[in-house]
Amino acid sequence: MQLNDILRQGAVRVLPKVNSKKRLFCGLADIARDVHGLNQADALGALQDRESLGPTGVGDGVALPHARLDGLTDVHGVFVRLETPLDFDATDRKPVDLVFALFAPEGAGVAHLKALALVSRTLRDSSLCAKLRANHDPSILYTVLTEAQASQAA
Repeated sequence: MQLNDILRQGAVRVLPKVNSKKRLFCGLADIARDVHGLNQADALGALQDRESLGPTGVGDGVALPHARLDGLTDVHGVFVRLETPLDFDATDRKPVDLVFALFAPEGAGVAHLKALALVSRTLRDSSLCAKLRANHDPSILYTVLTEAQASQAA
């Protein structure tokens, strides 16, 4: 599995003013609707339900919210860079500015876990995160993400 299998260029955005997790999740669900054709309300509800089990902020300014949805056949990703970091109850208590959300089919145990591991491995690279934080252009962000992951596999 490659990042470009789950992440389309149109699903990479920079969000200017997000002041709560709920607003962030609304933005992620809107992008998932626009790019992947997901039901916005279902995507939002699934993200909020998963987050209620425990925060998905993994540290170093990165969050990996994820959810399972009925009716999906593939795993879909949405990446956003927040211009203003957001308190996310992350494990290290640092605010989050890089968010990679995953939406997986309800029964996609292995595929969901592989996608989550792939994204987590990719965003653990501090130099990659520095490049993401230094850019505001979604097409550059997409290239940084997908080329970095491809070079790690080589």
